[in-house]
Amino acid sequence: MITGELKNKIDKLWLEFWQGGIANPLTVIEQVTFLMFAKLLDINESRDEKRADRTGRSFTRRFKDNEQYLRWSQFSHIEDAERLMNLVRDEVFKHFREHTSDSRFGDYMKDARMVIDKPSLLVKAIEMIDALPLDAGDTKGDLYEYLLSKLTTAGINGQFRTPRHVIKLMVWMLDPQPGEVVADPACGTAGFLVAVMEYLLEIYSSQQGVMQEELIDDQGKTVSQKIYTGDLLTQEQWQTIKTRMFHGFDFDNTMLRIAAMNLYMHGVDNPDIHYQDTLAQSFANHFPELEQNAFDVIFANPPFKGSLDEDTINPLILRLVKTKKTELLFIALILHMLKPGGRSATVVPQGVLFGSSNAHQAVRQLLIEHNQLEAVINLPSGVFKPYAGVATAILIFAKGGATDHVWFYDVQDDGYSLDDKRDPLYQDEQGNPLSFAGDLPKVLAAYQNRDKSIADTEANDKTQACFWVSKAEIATNKYDLSVNRYKETVHQEEEYEDPKAILQQWMGLVDEIQDELKELEGML
Repeated sequence: MITGELKNKIDKLWLEFWQGGIANPLTVIEQVTFLMFAKLLDINESRDEKRADRTGRSFTRRFKDNEQYLRWSQFSHIEDAERLMNLVRDEVFKHFREHTSDSRFGDYMKDARMVIDKPSLLVKAIEMIDALPLDAGDTKGDLYEYLLSKLTTAGINGQFRTPRHVIKLMVWMLDPQPGEVVADPACGTAGFLVAVMEYLLEIYSSQQGVMQEELIDDQGKTVSQKIYTGDLLTQEQWQTIKTRMFHGFDFDNTMLRIAAMNLYMHGVDNPDIHYQDTLAQSFANHFPELEQNAFDVIFANPPFKGSLDEDTINPLILRLVKTKKTELLFIALILHMLKPGGRSATVVPQGVLFGSSNAHQAVRQLLIEHNQLEAVINLPSGVFKPYAGVATAILIFAKGGATDHVWFYDVQDDGYSLDDKRDPLYQDEQGNPLSFAGDLPKVLAAYQNRDKSIADTEANDKTQACFWVSKAEIATNKYDLSVNRYKETVHQEEEYEDPKAILQQWMGLVDEIQDELKELEGML
């Protein structure tokens, strides 16, 4: 989360746009993102130049020799506001469009335009963005999250980022591999897809391929950051990752542009990001090769709220579940999009776990009887605050086969306060906040080491945080998947002291008080 000085900088920048005549939140986000993109291009170019000097490896340059003046470090300090305005509007944005014209990414940059028409506003915006620590960890992702929180539709249309630590848990649990095809049917800013890229870089980096970089955070503290190079990935794997691995869909153009830029800045040269409502009939018409049996792994935190017009929904999805509720339709959609044996980690509102309608029961039955529901991870109700207070869970499932047992984990502590502030609760030895803490490391370890052989034995202790439940038991409960349905509570018998003994103690105290009062009276 964005806090402190950095939060104040963003608030001030937002106010500058508003005072400069740009009041539409989406327009502000888009323009800020363009300028962030310009700075990030330069940061990554400088980083690659340093790596090339150290390793001797060449890289594809973002700026030719005659384009060096278009780098953020070159133009951001121009004092002449009119000259700066002309350069950014006419040449830097042209470079955006031309630099990406030979990739899918170009589809989202071909109409990139600067709508800032006041030189003074551009100067202030560049000064403020220049001061943002965009090279520090996931700051740019956190900036997107905080910017999106200013949308009046946030929490209604689902336009807010899934918390990074929850994304990390889901990605590490599913363990995506370089040769697999990954998708998010409601990708927003592409947080899941970026996290998969980061996961691959970390997993496929040797000790020599991990570099340490010293950065200054928004509080002015020096922090050490690990940079994973993915040096164990083959050239063929790199080519697949950069051009064919990642696919995202959304029906908000601004989100798509941000998603494409986010992936591009994380090394995905040709992000396959499309404007598409994946629940609509048009999905099959526009992308028949992606609409069904197409993906090895799907991550999703689809919109929870909303009821769609049945006439607009893909009939193939309605055959799986007859409903208008988006949270149920998306589960059916994900099953439809997965290859046989493909797997998914999907965030759902907890109402999906215990809802009593025919559609709710049908979706749960579909997951258990005709597919493999691997795990239900129950999350605390404050995980999505301040954007939404709805209680959620993570469903982990694979397409095809059948379920015999389901693994449950009841998370009580995600490492952050469960109020609107969502402050980190844990720190490392240097006093830096831990982003992946609380129960989440325990969940990951327990999931990776889960042992189904104990499911029907006394070792399966349902009073603990994690345990197994058989399909038969779930089926007899109308396929209810709420953790409290199966978790057992240990009731400890309270032992109380004998009332007569308590009375004797009180009488003794009264006698002592009376003696002290008499002693006090004698002193008067």
